[in-house]
Amino acid sequence: MTQNWGMTIPFTDRSLADSQELIAELPALGYTDAWSAEVNGVDGFVPLAMAAQWAPGIRLGSAIVPVFTRGPALLAMQAATLADLAPGRFLLGIGSSSPAIVERWNAVEFTKPYARTRDTLRFLKEALTGEKVSQRYETFEIKGFKLDRAPKIPPKVVLAALRPRMLRLAAEEADGAITNWLSPEDVRKVRAEIGDTELIARLFVCVSEDTDKVRALARWMLAAYLTVPAYAAFHDWLGRGEVLRPMHEAWAAGDRQAALKAIPDEVVDALVVHGDAATCRARIQEYVDNGLDTPVLAPIPGGEVTITQAVRDLAPTA
Repeated sequence: MTQNWGMTIPFTDRSLADSQELIAELPALGYTDAWSAEVNGVDGFVPLAMAAQWAPGIRLGSAIVPVFTRGPALLAMQAATLADLAPGRFLLGIGSSSPAIVERWNAVEFTKPYARTRDTLRFLKEALTGEKVSQRYETFEIKGFKLDRAPKIPPKVVLAALRPRMLRLAAEEADGAITNWLSPEDVRKVRAEIGDTELIARLFVCVSEDTDKVRALARWMLAAYLTVPAYAAFHDWLGRGEVLRPMHEAWAAGDRQAALKAIPDEVVDALVVHGDAATCRARIQEYVDNGLDTPVLAPIPGGEVTITQAVRDLAPTA
């Protein structure tokens, strides 16, 4: 596979409207991909629609949009729209997301996440070809849906996958697997589950030599993610269950400061890329050398350089 090098859009220090100039610069810097995210800021599709116009030729992907917060048909329509804007260049990344996003923020019941993701994948793979779908799945039923305007080139569908069952589903039925919050060494264990399937991972990067400052910032991010049940189970599978147990116990007790302090420096350094730009690029290359096909960089503000400069300094052509 040709080596990909992705960037997360829009950028954390500015609005989507203010991101146009830097997004347009990505292809010249050597970035092959632009990937959106969807948590509680921008949605997963509009940034990609804009990037399709601002950076023609770049590959676009969502990492990820939840399968619970949109109906299956709406997901198919949005994917078809992006595929029409960027023929052959759009990858629809879907996943189960988390109880906080699905239930607490979107008032949707978070049940059978594996089955719902599998069923949505199967529906999308059929619907995006333009076929009429009438099918009862385990978690929902579709009665006679057909895209009015099917894309000429159906987009690839890739899955957020953290553990063997979902990773195997990505390898067997999807076009790739998306993961994050892992070390270069962890890539080998994930790769072993998926064979030659494309592996995509978001890598959080802070271009800074102020190690203490980076670790303090990173601990907040790690605690917010690694206490989510799916990520807790992921890191237990990766072998960090015992070392992260004090953090989980403090977090469950409501002692946030104790939870942060309980995250060892070596865990922070394993999961967050930091240092000067050359050190960061070398660390990213370790992920690639261990089997990562598509690193998707997510620059963290707070370093000695601006996000704009970090995007330029972390580029493969730098």
